[in-house]
Amino acid sequence: MDVTLVFKIAAIGIGVAVIHQVLTKSGREEYAMLTTLSGVLIVVMMLLPYLEDLFSSLKKLMDF
Repeated sequence: MDVTLVFKIAAIGIGVAVIHQVLTKSGREEYAMLTTLSGVLIVVMMLLPYLEDLFSSLKKLMDF
């Protein structure tokens, strides 16, 4: 795993947190929740190739 991936995830998290706070303070709780959910989905999509590698490695390890 590359260090830049960690920085990208941190940047997305900070951005989503700021947008969530701004939307919550302005009374748009529904949009704040959708923003948070979209941020989580973006991070999961970024991690999918690494999760696939992890599961294939675990499968190789368990197959004797």
